[in-house]
Amino acid sequence: MTAVTSSSSSGGLAPAATDRRISERIGGIAESATLAVDAKAKALKAAGRPVIGFGAGEPDFPTPQPVVDAAVAACSDPKNHRYTPAGGLPELREAVAAKTLRDSGWEVAASQVLITNGGKQAVFEAFATIVDPGDEVLLPAPFWTTYPEAARMAGGDPVQVDTDASTGFLPTVEALEAKRTPRTKVLLWCSPSNPTGAVAPRELVEAVGRWAVEHGIWVIADEIYEHLVYDGAEHVSMPVAVPELADRCIVVNGVAKTYAMTGWRVGWLIGPADVIKAAANMQSHVTSNVCNVAQRAALAAVSGPLDAVEEMRAAFDRRRRTIVEMLSAIDGVECPTPKGAFYVYADVQGLLGKELRGERPKTSVDLAAAILEHAEVAVVPGEAFGTPGYFRLSYALGDDDLRAGVSRMGDLLAEMS
Repeated sequence: MTAVTSSSSSGGLAPAATDRRISERIGGIAESATLAVDAKAKALKAAGRPVIGFGAGEPDFPTPQPVVDAAVAACSDPKNHRYTPAGGLPELREAVAAKTLRDSGWEVAASQVLITNGGKQAVFEAFATIVDPGDEVLLPAPFWTTYPEAARMAGGDPVQVDTDASTGFLPTVEALEAKRTPRTKVLLWCSPSNPTGAVAPRELVEAVGRWAVEHGIWVIADEIYEHLVYDGAEHVSMPVAVPELADRCIVVNGVAKTYAMTGWRVGWLIGPADVIKAAANMQSHVTSNVCNVAQRAALAAVSGPLDAVEEMRAAFDRRRRTIVEMLSAIDGVECPTPKGAFYVYADVQGLLGKELRGERPKTSVDLAAAILEHAEVAVVPGEAFGTPGYFRLSYALGDDDLRAGVSRMGDLLAEMS
C-alpha cells in the first residue's frame, strides 16, 4: 500500500510520517465502486439526463408498511431517545437468534448476536476482530467490492481465488487449497453471491466447511441474500452443514436486501460468544448503539411473516428471467442465468477492442463509460469485483426501467464493429 504524500522542497524527498495528511492505512482505500456508479447515475438524473442505473444492489420496493409503522411508534417512545446497549437491543438480539433458527436451522444464543450499522460494518468488524496484520484472507473472485478493502483496513492481506463461468463462479476446494499458505487465517464465503448470483450447492458447502475445519481456517459467511434463491436452489448455511465449524465461523446478515431496508442500516454478526463480545467492545468505542428507531423497525421485520419477502422474490425472479433473455440476445454478450441474489454477471469480453462511435474500448471500464455516455445506462465493470471483462447489473429496479435500459444498451452495442 502506498502512502499519500507530497514532494518536499528539498529535492523531492518523501516527507516524514508526521507530515502525511492522510494516513497510509486510509489513503490506500478505494472508493466503493458500486456506490460510485450509483452516485454518478443519480447525479446525471438530477441534472436532467434520463439515466437508468443498474449499479446499486438496492430493492426498488418500499419497506413493508408494518415495519414502517413500528418505526413511527418507536419515535414517540422516550425509551428510544436514550443510549441503549452497544451490542444491540436485547429483544432484537433475541429475535435475530430466533429468526436464524427459523430460516437456516442454526441454534444460537442472543449473546452470540451483535447488531451493527448495516452489513458493511458487520463485515469490517468481523475482519477486525479476528485478523492480525499479515494474516491472509482468501477471497473467491468475483467478490463484492467491499471485502478486500475491509480486510485491508483490518490489517489483513486479501488473496484472490479466481473462479469463472465454467465452475458457475464457485470456488472448488482444490482452488482454495492452491492458495492456502501458513499465513491463511480466513475464508470469505458469500452464497448467494454478490456479484454473480451464484448459489453453492450443499455438497460444495459441506466440502469447503470440512476443508476449513481440517486446516483451522476461520470462515466469514455473508448470508445477506439468503431468501433470494430461484429455480429450486437452496441456501445452505455453512455452520449448519458443518457443525464442527461453528466455533470458527462468523455469519454476516441484515435486513437490507430481504426487507427492502437498505437505508435503515441494520445488520448483525453471529458467531462464537468470545468473538461477539470482543466485537461489541470495539463497537462501543466506534459507534455505540445502532439507531434505536431503526432497531425497532428491524425487530418488526425479523419477527414478522415472510409474505412481503416472497412477493419481492417473485418479482425479482421475473426480472431475472427478463434480463438474462435480453442480455443474451446482444451479440458479443454472454449472460449465465444466476440462481440467487438480484444480479447478473455478464461476460462482455467479446466486445472489447471493437469500434464504437470512433473509439475502441479496451477494458470493461472503458465500455461501461461509453455506455453511460452514449446510452445513458449505468453498469458496474468487472474490475470492481476482481474480474475484468464483465458487467454486473442489478435487476432490483422496475420492470419498465429494466427493459428500457437493456434495450438502450443493446441498441448502442449493436453499432460495434
